Amino acid sequence: MSFTIEERGKPNTQDYRVYFKNSDGKYISPFHDIPLYADEAKNIFHAVIEVPRWTNAKMEIATKDPLNPLKQDVKKGNLRYVCNVFPHKGYIWNYGAIPQTWEDPGHKDEDTGCCGDNDPIDICDIGNKVCSQGEVIRVKVLGTLALIDEGETDWKVIVINVEDPEADDFNDINDVRRLKPGYLEATVDWFRMYKVPDGKPENQFAFNGEFKNRDFAIKTVKDTHGYWQALIMKKTEAGELNCMNTCVTDSPFICASSDAKAIVDSASAYGEAKSIPNSADKWYYYSK
Repeated sequence: MSFTIEERGKPNTQDYRVYFKNSDGKYISPFHDIPLYADEAKNIFHAVIEVPRWTNAKMEIATKDPLNPLKQDVKKGNLRYVCNVFPHKGYIWNYGAIPQTWEDPGHKDEDTGCCGDNDPIDICDIGNKVCSQGEVIRVKVLGTLALIDEGETDWKVIVINVEDPEADDFNDINDVRRLKPGYLEATVDWFRMYKVPDGKPENQFAFNGEFKNRDFAIKTVKDTHGYWQALIMKKTEAGELNCMNTCVTDSPFICASSDAKAIVDSASAYGEAKSIPNSADKWYYYSK
């Protein structure tokens, strides 16, 4: 199964969008239409890359927009670039989301004591390749970190691209600790500090910041898939989320391909990228 993207608007502006197509050329939602599993028997999942490693433009699946394209988050009227807190520059993994999952804000997690953050579950791909924005990869789940972001459960699932030349060596979270020493500690450090330059407190973690293992992480992914299934079948209130899809059989939100095409056609034409502001490269220093 393969997927392609179609860019609209001018990169580095508020009208920039990245739409998705499947192998039949049909416009799809990366939130709802890309299958959870790439290989269910082997627990291989799809992941949508929102932010390539070493970059810091806060691109994300637009969960409230029709067809859920990628777009850059906006804060106080400006495009959002995640702060670089020394020694980190940009995201230190390929960052993205697992499709057909949803962290239900109406469900209080029994382990974290907090409700979900209303988004697909996040992934951090530790593979060697720097992925492209909008790339859909197949991943093995290795473990998870339970970030508590402003009182909400925000799971960060550690994965590796199955195409990575070292993928066979990574099967659980301890393999990351053994083969990439310091990476897990840096991951906790990154998530703890990245909002501090914006005037917010350090983020907190469940389990004292300890990573849970592969089996725990896979169960968490499957649980959030169950919450998504209730959402897409209208068994759970969607609120502001846009559940339009083109491929989910029996979903009350399914639409015709012509309707999906009309949405993309109504978006701004693709144009020349604007320059990234110098402020996006600023390095912040923080004494813990």
